[in-house]
Amino acid sequence: MTLRQAPGADDTAVRQFTVQADDEGVRLDRWFKRHLPQISFAMVSRWARTGQIRVDGKRAAPEDRLSAGQVLRVPPGGAPTERGKPVRKVLSEEEIDRAEAMVIHRDRAAIVLNKPPGLATQGGTGTKDHVDLLLDAFSPDSARPRLVHRLDKDTSGVLLVAATPGSAAYFSKRFSTRSAQKIYWALVVGVPDVEEGLVDLPLAKQPGSGGEKMMVDESDQGQVARTRYRVIDQAGNRTAWVELQPFTGRTHQLRVHMAAIGHPIVGDGKYGGPDAFLTGSISRKMHLHARRLIIDHPDGAPLDVVAALPDHFAASMAQLGFDEADGEMLVMPPPPPEKEIRKTAAKVHAKQYRKERRGERRGRTAGTRAPAGKAGTRPEAPPKKRGPTKGKGSDRGSSGKKP
Repeated sequence: MTLRQAPGADDTAVRQFTVQADDEGVRLDRWFKRHLPQISFAMVSRWARTGQIRVDGKRAAPEDRLSAGQVLRVPPGGAPTERGKPVRKVLSEEEIDRAEAMVIHRDRAAIVLNKPPGLATQGGTGTKDHVDLLLDAFSPDSARPRLVHRLDKDTSGVLLVAATPGSAAYFSKRFSTRSAQKIYWALVVGVPDVEEGLVDLPLAKQPGSGGEKMMVDESDQGQVARTRYRVIDQAGNRTAWVELQPFTGRTHQLRVHMAAIGHPIVGDGKYGGPDAFLTGSISRKMHLHARRLIIDHPDGAPLDVVAALPDHFAASMAQLGFDEADGEMLVMPPPPPEKEIRKTAAKVHAKQYRKERRGERRGRTAGTRAPAGKAGTRPEAPPKKRGPTKGKGSDRGSSGKKP
């Protein structure tokens, strides 16, 4: 999607924008937040109140919904600055090349990257180098692409970036409803006794870690976390190559779950301690890779992308004698959402309760009925007394008695 502005327009003159398909149905104030974030809500409200914002020549309110093809008139002001600094960073040629080198798929709605290990997804205190910083390389003259999920700094692989505000909302909903399928590959220490299983252990932030470390917490404070795993191959009893599929999206979920069942991910000293590092020439980097993502696409057919392994992971696989082709299996569908599980359990409970209550009612009926007749059957009701019948055609006299 390209934000269409009248030729020659700038921030010192009245500007006109054509509403694109991705902004169909969006509120006017939300449109400004998407495309002109430097203009505050208070300014948008003031412009609307004074009639300076027009949609197809008519006055508009912040809560009005826009339609594709409408022309939006924006008054002068609201230069793209934030505390005196440009909102969009001017990237160097080296940064642009670096960003483009990560792209493994691109269309009008999505940009899929193969994030290398060691590169953070977003910035933070002391983190100046990250994926989010490089997104300006993909749309220097239009709406900025947006991250819709994230990977840990030391985790490599598939990272989806929404190319437009509309697709950002679409993909975010797929992640939040857990309909997206995320498949990871990992090397773990040792070999799980059960070759395929579901780890169902709630997680919470570990106290005293500043939120930087998670732990299993089976109290009421823990958040539901489920991970399916499958052993693809093993190298003796030393290590195993596993496929991991998270059914929830908790911080460090895969790392904590594998460590909790006694098989930490190779190179994950944070959760596995010294035992997470293999002797010999196996790399000390973390061996966790977002291998594949399957997610619905706004244009129709689902998006299904696979990311190549980073060098250190591929080298470890070769050294341990693992063949990548062995991991290419059909992915199991995700389990029903937690809400559906609870709903099904409630139905089963209600059905069982009704069944038990029917048995109780039958028992009470059998114990209170007259002894004559079969147990549990209703005795015949005594005939009702009939009163006098009036009118012609009656077979009774005026007294109401039979002749």
